[in-house]
Order: sequence, then C-alpha cells, then structure tokens
Amino acid sequence: MGSELIIIPIIFGAIFGIAYLYFSTRNKERLALIEKGAEASIFVKGTNKRTAPIWKVLLLNLALLLMGIGLGIFLGSLMEAAGFDDDVAYPATIFFMAGVGLFTGFTMTKRLEKED
Repeated sequence: MGSELIIIPIIFGAIFGIAYLYFSTRNKERLALIEKGAEASIFVKGTNKRTAPIWKVLLLNLALLLMGIGLGIFLGSLMEAAGFDDDVAYPATIFFMAGVGLFTGFTMTKRLEKED
C-alpha cells in the first residue's frame, strides 16, 4: 500500500540526480579548461548559417512520417485483401513504411542543409 507513495519521489530523485551530475560535471570540465588557458568562446554555441531552420526539418519529417503511415495502412489493406493475416499485414507495413518515410526525411534533410 505504501509502495505507490514511494515511486513518485524516487522518480523525481532520479531526475534531480541526473541533472545534478550533468551540471556539476560540465562545470568541472569548464573550470579545468579555463585553468589550462582555453578561450571562453568554446563554451558559446555558435550560430551556423549553413543549417536549415528547425521548423523546416520538423515539418518535412512529420509530413513524410504521416505519408509513410498512410501508405502503410493502404498497403496493409491490399495485403489483407490478397489473403494475408490482418494481424500481421497492418503492423508490418505501417512500421516499415513509417521507417522508410523517416529515412527519406533524413536524406532530404541532409540535402536541404547542403543547399543552404
């Protein structure tokens, strides 16, 4: 009965522990680099003009993912009509075509970043 009350503090404690370790380690690394004489400019994330805007990348990948899912459902219905078991045809084609859509989005994103 009391185990339900313990789970939430454990989850928040794990998240806090991970964040604490991340920030304390990053701080120690930066202090060590400063002691060695490294410039502070390495800590600032530079704006790279060659990358595509994030909204274009997200929109492209989301559109291709949804088109892949739609095509997977369509191919699954064709496979079911051809005599395949619908418990196998639908999930297999949906996941396969969604993966194809995401891979296509990845390659198109690489090409988009090269053009800019």
